[in-house]
Amino acid sequence: MPRKKRSNPKTMNFAGKLRKDPTPAERKLWSRIRNDQLGVNFRRQHAVGNFIPDFVCIEKKLVIELDGSQHLEQQEYDEDRTKYLESLGYRVIRFWNNDVMKNMEGVILVIMQAVEK
Repeated sequence: MPRKKRSNPKTMNFAGKLRKDPTPAERKLWSRIRNDQLGVNFRRQHAVGNFIPDFVCIEKKLVIELDGSQHLEQQEYDEDRTKYLESLGYRVIRFWNNDVMKNMEGVILVIMQAVEK
């Protein structure tokens, strides 16, 4: 049986630091998706290869990314990151932080639909 590729130790260390200091939008969404509230387990700031998605459901191969205004200047990086995650079989859905803060029910609905696929 082939061994799973382990994430880079530096990436895993950085993921731990990110978990200790979530953004307000990450904190708010995590309060709604943690502990199997949507029927599946999500991990927060979990290393996948050399990337650290905001939220990952390993079982459904689903990545949730929250984007703030800094993502306007790094669209190419985000596209490359999404392509990499998709090459590993993950589906990636993105939300603006503003959507999480002001339209949580709409965000949860989209996530639930993605989980059911």
